[in-house]
Amino acid sequence: MVLDLGGNVKGEIPNTQGVHGVAFARELDRGFTSNGRANTVTVFKLSTLEVVKEVKTTGENPDAILYDPATRQVFTFNGRGKNATVFNAETLEVTGTIPMGGKPEFAACDGKGQVFVNVEDTHELLVIDARARTVTARWSLKPPEEPTGLAIDVAHHLLFAVGGNKLMAVVDATTGKVLQTLPIGGGCDGAAFDPGTGSVYAANGEGTLTVVRSDGPNHFAVAATVPTLKSARTLAVDEQTHLLYLPAAEFGPAPAAKPGQPVQRSRPPMLPGTFQLVVVGMVR
Repeated sequence: MVLDLGGNVKGEIPNTQGVHGVAFARELDRGFTSNGRANTVTVFKLSTLEVVKEVKTTGENPDAILYDPATRQVFTFNGRGKNATVFNAETLEVTGTIPMGGKPEFAACDGKGQVFVNVEDTHELLVIDARARTVTARWSLKPPEEPTGLAIDVAHHLLFAVGGNKLMAVVDATTGKVLQTLPIGGGCDGAAFDPGTGSVYAANGEGTLTVVRSDGPNHFAVAATVPTLKSARTLAVDEQTHLLYLPAAEFGPAPAAKPGQPVQRSRPPMLPGTFQLVVVGMVR
């Protein structure tokens, strides 16, 4: 579903089964969705929403997706495949597959050809040379565990990784050193950085938004905890208005496990008509 910033529906991108993420190559007038159940990427025109092509990924369950402007490549991070698929954003030809050694989650890039990605089950942050399409470093993120969301402050060479154990790691993007850890809420899946305000955000599925800011050179503190809605665990930041947008919905009970089967970990069904966007203004 495509919305304008007033919340009005402008259109839809069809056949995006199990869609997880979307990336934009504005200079190419292209958008890309990662379709987890179909193991594909849908390529569409930003100007018209017309579908251009579907690209098959080289691993199962593409989750996070990233466009790297320095190399004009798209990276999909494939959860069950434990790898990343790389393809040319102009020709749409697959150019490589990068083993992750675990389940990749969110990713970020520095605009100069380096890509960073969290690996959830190994509690690591990987560095990828986008031009060579190879992993050049593996950094431990502990004490944060099961990292999901990742944000980057390019100007100050800092990464912010959020973990499933209610911790955010502040990481030196040049050495991999964990400089600090900060408390966040439970069920966090997304992180964002706003360079205009210097604020870092963690979207917690428990129904809160953790706001982190610098209080000294390379030192940070929690500035606020903002109530949102339960299930609002990912977010996008508008760097012009400094508004945040968090999708949320209401859910029914989780499906019961069948006799003799282990308890299912599948998500409960979303209740029809409950999807909404939570809009958060700049926290002062």
